[in-house]
Amino acid sequence: MVVRWTDEADAVFGADLTAALAYVTPAGGVVVTAVAPVGMRDREAGWIAFSTSLGFGRKLDRIRRDPRVALAFHSRQYAVAEPGTTPDDAFVLVQGKAEIIADPSDEDRAMLTAHSARMLGPAKHGRLFWDRWLREYYRVRVPVRIAVERVVRWPDPRCAGPHDVLGLPWPDGPAPPQAPPTGGAAPRVDAARAARRGAAHTHHLLGYRGSDGHPVVVPVHIGTAGADGIRLTSTPGLLPPGGRRAGLLVHSYRPALVGLSTRYHTGWLDTDEQGEARYAPHTSGGFVAPPNRTLMLFFNGLMAKRGVRAFREPSTGRS
Repeated sequence: MVVRWTDEADAVFGADLTAALAYVTPAGGVVVTAVAPVGMRDREAGWIAFSTSLGFGRKLDRIRRDPRVALAFHSRQYAVAEPGTTPDDAFVLVQGKAEIIADPSDEDRAMLTAHSARMLGPAKHGRLFWDRWLREYYRVRVPVRIAVERVVRWPDPRCAGPHDVLGLPWPDGPAPPQAPPTGGAAPRVDAARAARRGAAHTHHLLGYRGSDGHPVVVPVHIGTAGADGIRLTSTPGLLPPGGRRAGLLVHSYRPALVGLSTRYHTGWLDTDEQGEARYAPHTSGGFVAPPNRTLMLFFNGLMAKRGVRAFREPSTGRS
């Protein structure tokens, strides 16, 4: 089944600088991280894409294991609208199955280059330094193409009120609560510190596994924290009742994604019958990019080189 989304959704997909990617972990949790789809999509064929370096994270391994993913287009901040379009403030959630294009064609690379240049600026070149320094960042990248199975659009960016669903019907109810982790559900990192750092960011998003196995990403707001975790608020009905593994993403960015700052956690979400939610962070990660494009590309090149080297190390069991 090919899902062909509406003009309103397509205007959002073509404009957003970044989206929140969610994928499922082997333990049934969800990791949420920021990616840049930069408008790569084909409405007639029913796919949306983003790219990632082989050197960044373990997400490709996780996606290979379970290709069900979600992309949340959650903000028009610094959006770069395509000619003739006017994207609205809707929150659009895309769910589908991801395919990693391990050997991208020249056409794939040309598409990525053109879309990236429109939204993020032209690639940096220089034979004496930049072409070699950014080789892993620009060339050792793989497109990830999502065959869209469901598009959910809330006109309200807080996901309040009615919403439209295209493709697979929205599940009738939430997934049942999960058993607590073996090591316990309490915070394993400093929840108060995580809350302070998270609240300083503009965008707060939470991901969990839905009842049909697809990740779900919704907007939340970080509140106070205590020994039992971080208080989260959201539109009533968005968070499923009970306890479950969940991922939290907070990030901020500037035009062309220069000076972006990202924090992400995995942990335990507990929502009571009144909708009050507490999040206990178990792991923490993130990065801050310099507020200068040249410096940002320098550090991107450094991280990509280190990551690709680690990816190819024999001790990892990968090649």
